[in-house]
Amino acid sequence: MINNIIIKLKDITAQLNQSVKSDIEDVKKANHERLIERNSLKLELMDNLSSLKQKLNEELSIEYKNGVDISIYKNSVDELEEQLKELYYANGKLASIVLPVKEMYKEIIDEITSKNGGRLIEVMA
Repeated sequence: MINNIIIKLKDITAQLNQSVKSDIEDVKKANHERLIERNSLKLELMDNLSSLKQKLNEELSIEYKNGVDISIYKNSVDELEEQLKELYYANGKLASIVLPVKEMYKEIIDEITSKNGGRLIEVMA
């Protein structure tokens, strides 16, 4: 059971990692449609990752309470942890690209609205 959960977690982590890498490429290419298309899949994968992580913790706890030496799962859990670290760093890279662009747009909108009396679009009647 635990090995199956770890395998599923590794698969989800690999899918998320690939998705984030694709996001980075699409941001560089300004391919916003593909970014939006992937969002719902990424949210679903993150929900699955979270619930499986909780399930893994529960199963490891049960095994430990039953006297099983859970160190037999150490290598698999370490590999999963490395994949999660890779995902974390890839996501950080994506954020470092996206957040400055977001801030730039915010500054542009703030400047326009301040010049137009608090409105983004000035309507001349």
